[in-house]
Amino acid sequence: MRTILLFKSLLITALVTASSVYAQSDDVAKVENFMQNIIQTLVTLAGILAALFFVWGGVGYITSSGNPENLEKSKKTIFYSALGLAISIGAYVLSNVVAQLAQGAFGK
Repeated sequence: MRTILLFKSLLITALVTASSVYAQSDDVAKVENFMQNIIQTLVTLAGILAALFFVWGGVGYITSSGNPENLEKSKKTIFYSALGLAISIGAYVLSNVVAQLAQGAFGK
């Protein structure tokens, strides 16, 4: 138990005292650019997929003809596509915040 606490304290000390001098700005910029491109691609695909599911749910809602099962199924499709879109947009915003914090820590 004592060695684990010692290891954690040494790790925290090393992370806190790490200087941006040790980071090579070119490599950090390349990794950051690569990750941002991946995230932007995934968010774009999630937006397209959410739009398709909105249409699918809307068509199902219109063509349900008052059938309660189909109506509820279509409502769930629309709700979960909106939820997925909100989560993907939130992940995009969070990744931009982390990128800005990394730029501040490592410089650009």
